[in-house]
Amino acid sequence: MALYEHVFLVRQDVSAQQVETIADQYKAVIESNGGAVKKVENWGLRALAYRVKKNRKAHYVLFNLDAPHAAVAEMERQQSLSEDILRIMTIRVDELEEGPSAMLQKRDRDDRDGAPAGRGDRGGFRGGDRGGPRRDRAPRRDEAGDME
Repeated sequence: MALYEHVFLVRQDVSAQQVETIADQYKAVIESNGGAVKKVENWGLRALAYRVKKNRKAHYVLFNLDAPHAAVAEMERQQSLSEDILRIMTIRVDELEEGPSAMLQKRDRDDRDGAPAGRGDRGGFRGGDRGGPRRDRAPRRDEAGDME
């Protein structure tokens, strides 16, 4: 059977438990059509690059699939009918990745760095590259006072 990586985005106002229920629902669709879900990863609630159906955030879920095309097509058809699913993407791959995906590894690395939630990708408020904290700067001289 063919191997696929499938990512789908669930609306932000759905709870984490409901996301697991939705993932189980689509996992059952794959298994009932002769396929197997090798790995399920919940990447959590993440910010979207742009609004999708009036949502700024979405729950991301990854499936690694070993399934026939018909099973994947049926799952995608059902997801396209669901109001909770914002976007889907399926990619055929030569082999499935073992261990945690790059997204989970990145999240673990960000957690260790102590980055504030939601701003770690862009540098956020960590000081950036504009000269560091203000306390290190020399005090401003009052130019009006120098003229007198």
